[in-house]
Formats: sequence, C-alpha cells, structure tokens
Amino acid sequence: MAKVIVGMSGGVDSAVAAYLLQQEGHEVIGLTLRTWESQDGKENRCCEIDDARSVAKKLGIPYHVHNCISDFEREVTAPFVRDYLQGLTPNPCVICNRTVKWEKMLYMTHVLRADHVATGHYASVVLLDNGRYTVQRSSCEGKDQTYMLYRLTQEQLKATMMPLGKMQKDEVRKIAADLGLPVAQKKDSQEICFVPDGSYADYITENAAGPLPGEGLFVDEDGNALGKHKGIIHYTVGQRKGLGLALGYPAYVKQICTDTNTVVIGQEESLYRDTIVCRDMNYLSIPGVSDGEELICKAKIRYHHEAQKARVTKNGPDTVRIVFEEPVRAAAPGQSAVLYDENECVIGGGIIAP
Repeated sequence: MAKVIVGMSGGVDSAVAAYLLQQEGHEVIGLTLRTWESQDGKENRCCEIDDARSVAKKLGIPYHVHNCISDFEREVTAPFVRDYLQGLTPNPCVICNRTVKWEKMLYMTHVLRADHVATGHYASVVLLDNGRYTVQRSSCEGKDQTYMLYRLTQEQLKATMMPLGKMQKDEVRKIAADLGLPVAQKKDSQEICFVPDGSYADYITENAAGPLPGEGLFVDEDGNALGKHKGIIHYTVGQRKGLGLALGYPAYVKQICTDTNTVVIGQEESLYRDTIVCRDMNYLSIPGVSDGEELICKAKIRYHHEAQKARVTKNGPDTVRIVFEEPVRAAAPGQSAVLYDENECVIGGGIIAP
C-alpha cells in the first residue's frame, strides 16, 4: 500500500477518487492547488477549497492547500492571452496539466514523502510492453479526458494513479451520494476555469499587457472586403455566431490573419481539410516518429471531436504532418491534435500550426 496525494478540485470526481484509494488501503492525503482567483476573490472551478476541505474532513484524511497562482499566471494565463493576440485558439488545460498541476503535485510528494499522485480524471494510466507509460480512453461515454493529458511526461505518468478510468459517471455520483459527500450532485465545470463566464475576449481585454488589435476587415476567400470586424480576439476558426454579417448564406470564420488584421470568411465546406501540421509534439506510447516512417492511427483535433483515421509522417525536428482519411472540420490553429492507437491509448499529440 502506498502514500498517495490526491489532487482535489472540490468536485465529485476527485472526492470519489480519494475515497476509492482509501478503501484500497492506501494512505491518502488531499491536496488542492490554488491556481487562480478573480478580482472579487472568488476561486475557480479547479480549486474550490471549501468544498475540497469538507470532503477531506468527511473522509478523515489530511488536507493541504498549495498556492501556485504565480506559476499559473506564468505558464497558463499569460500564454493564453499571447496566443489569442496571435490569432490562435489555445487550450490552456492541456498546458496546465503538465506545467502546473502535475509539477506541483509531484513537488508535494517530496515535501510530504508520498509515493504517488492521483486524480479524478476519466482515463487510465497504462504501462506498455515497451516500458513506456501512456493513458487509455475511459469507457465513460462523453467523459473521456485523455485528450487533456497527452502532454504529460513519462516521469509524471509513472507516478500517477487514476482510479476512475473504468467507471461511469453515474457510479461515481452514487458512491458520493451513499457516502453523504457534500459534492455528490455538484455540476461539472464546462468552461475554462479562469474564464467562468465564457467571455474570452473580455478576459483578454482585461489582462493583455499591451495594446489590443483594433477593428479590421472581414474578407472573402478572394480578399474582397465584406465588412468590419471588432478585433481578432473575438473570433476563432469555425465560428458562425456573432459575426454580424448578412451575406445571403451561412458564413463561417475560415482563417485569422494577424499580419493584415483580417478575418477570412467562407461557407461551411471551406472549413474542411484533410491535412494539418502539428508542432511541439509530445509522445507517450512511443519515443517518436522516425524519418520516412508512416504511422497509421486515429487523430482528434479537439476535445469533443470523434477521432478519425489518419496517417502521420515526420515533417521536421518537432513537427508532423497528419493526413486524414476523411476531411476534418475547423481544425483551429492553437488547439491540439491527439493521436490514438487501436487500443484507444494515446500515442502522442501536438499543437495545430497555422
């Protein structure tokens, strides 16, 4: 039996993960990472300390809070703002998991002399025959979180336990209810934790270090002006709502051009691509893709995208080219493309390049 630090967000999943490990006989310690608070002092959905503390008290386990607000700003929110100003659509949770959450949890294993860390993610950590660690998709419909975990390192995965990987959400809630945990029926968070109202443009406006890009032109695919836009931070590839254009056909954002401060508009069919390039690759189940190798797999280009059959080849020292069997819709630069094998294990992934 091990001494395990459980990352507790204040939600039902991490609460039940702590309970299950406790039932297995592990010595469990609750830990909340305080990553962000609003100007009025409210915590985000990843670090609701009062709820996490009440769960720890109910379970009778030690509980700690570790402040890492400055790390979160440096590693997550500041790059998030910079990316949006460059016309990208970042996924901050992917970066946060590796550079903040796991880094700080593993640091606390040294402080508290623990053996492992654990989370309430819907995924399973798998040790493969080749000696490498990866994460395997959850069987819980619509709750799989492997997409968010693809940037974790081998060292981080080796130290990680994920008790909910084979469970359904209803089972988790029932366990919490039967135990009388105060978070049993707490709703899942749907938004980025530091933008609780979902208004990315407002957040960027309030937190940008310098001047914001001003108004520019909507243009069609031939460069013809269609009208004025409010500023590139208000748009992302694939967006339809909020454009304020009356063109006689459904209009979508096809591309954001920061060099000309223009937003290219097209019809829906213009959003489909069969080829993308990814940079900053991170590999889990394999060391990497070799020169001249063709990797056959499935790839998904956003969290709720159904993985599609694809061929992957090396495109540079840290980039790959992904060619899909069927074109995919609205592959937004800045988002992640994650590769899966036939066993639903993550091969690796990277950031979609413009």
